[in-house]
Amino acid sequence: METPSAGIRGRGSAFNPARRFAELEIEYDPGESPEKIATKFLRDHSSSIISRNSSPDLPFEASLNPYRGCEHGCAYCYARPTHEYLGFSAGVDFESRIMVKENAPALLRAELLKPSYKPVTLSLSGVTDPYQPVEKKLCITRGCLEVLAEARHPVVLITKNHLITRDIDHLAELARHHATAAYISLTTLDSDLARKLEPRASSPKMRLEAIRLLHEAGIPVGVSTAPIIPGLNDSEIPALIDAARSAGAQFAGYTVVRLPFAVKDIFIAWLDQHFPGMRDKVLSRIEETQGSTLSHGEFGKRLKGVGVWSQQTAALFRVSIQRAGMLHRRPEVSSASFRRPRDPGGQMELF
Repeated sequence: METPSAGIRGRGSAFNPARRFAELEIEYDPGESPEKIATKFLRDHSSSIISRNSSPDLPFEASLNPYRGCEHGCAYCYARPTHEYLGFSAGVDFESRIMVKENAPALLRAELLKPSYKPVTLSLSGVTDPYQPVEKKLCITRGCLEVLAEARHPVVLITKNHLITRDIDHLAELARHHATAAYISLTTLDSDLARKLEPRASSPKMRLEAIRLLHEAGIPVGVSTAPIIPGLNDSEIPALIDAARSAGAQFAGYTVVRLPFAVKDIFIAWLDQHFPGMRDKVLSRIEETQGSTLSHGEFGKRLKGVGVWSQQTAALFRVSIQRAGMLHRRPEVSSASFRRPRDPGGQMELF
């Protein structure tokens, strides 16, 4: 296990904690220390692209994830431990060793063409951000949206990157058939805190701009003020909701922070680096909310938490969205207009 450094510029994690599944170890190249590590993109040869889940905590049953790992580097990211199944670490590896599903659009098209396929609302994505920085070059998420728009397939997106506005053409087409909605994740209006907490994500100003552009294009858009972290951004809830509403957000949601597995060590190291004087206060409140493991083990409790602070947070959020005239739930998306996409290997369609 590596020990935390004084901080890595542009990274949310300062080290690589021990891997839970350590039979496969990833070593840095000679002379490549975590402080100087460059992001590497590795081909993911998955043979399927739609993942199913049965968790009662999640508002979707199927998701589409073009990437594994996330260069945004959010210190609190609950998805970090998923990288350990690949033999990587949940720390620096998670944000610098990115698995790329280059053939995702083709896999998606093939799946939708199956006669047995029945459309369900997809989450894009359910784990890591579909609009992380390399998407600007690779356009994998855009390729998937092109297939979904052609098929009029229902999809809900969540991102903290302004890059989503590049794909307004496909999203607007889906919106014409009531087949899409988007959440923009907005955790703080403090640009300094955002740089520390989410070092490679778009600035708060640019995320609000994304809300405005999506709204103006007729795409249902809301805000996700998640995660709420005690002592860091919980007091911002009313301001976050007001700013998002002013930009055009129609609905809002939130979760409270949870720190499963190695995320606990990564986030504690992040607190020691950026807010050492607040460490005990923040952690004790998270423990009150999530239990001694810092991630509640029961469905229905981990996302909203338990206890007094959790109840106060829920009340503040509820009052804030009521005052702003926003919905707590996004509008339903529909599969009524679904049609099979074009089969590039099939016969020419007859008109």
